[in-house]
Amino acid sequence: MLINDGIITPEELKCALPPEERYKKGPVAIIECLQDIPCDPCVSACPVKAIQMKEGITDKPVLDFEKCTGCGLCVPKCPGLAIFIVQKNIAPGKAAVSISYELLPIPVKDQMVTLLDRAGKEVGEGKVIRVINPPAYDKTAVVTVEVPEEKVMDVRAVRVKSGGQS
Repeated sequence: MLINDGIITPEELKCALPPEERYKKGPVAIIECLQDIPCDPCVSACPVKAIQMKEGITDKPVLDFEKCTGCGLCVPKCPGLAIFIVQKNIAPGKAAVSISYELLPIPVKDQMVTLLDRAGKEVGEGKVIRVINPPAYDKTAVVTVEVPEEKVMDVRAVRVKSGGQS
């Protein structure tokens, strides 16, 4: 439970998820920021104004799933590393998750990595399909990994070993 151990439960996460139909339109942001804290860089990062704060800077961000294009510009701007881009059905049985990554070494395209859940537990292996790390992201790379479709809502981090092997 988030309040006890900092890990969001599936029940707590339900309010942050788009309707199942939305996934058919393509990538979409998932904002797992469920606490009222003074933070709002995701709001200004969104070029289509899909993210708003209902009551001001200390409220939780609210995403308009229909406006969200899944561009991912909000991902590296979140200091809490709490925004992910999810794209289901990239290939039969495969999905993609884009995550913030602030460790070294930064994974590279086509590298196999260990997939981790919200608690840091291993949930399998995945292939890096894209890494974006421009200077404007302030040393927060956005890593997109291909994952088994049934794990797309579980994978929230990756582990990379030195030398490029996971």
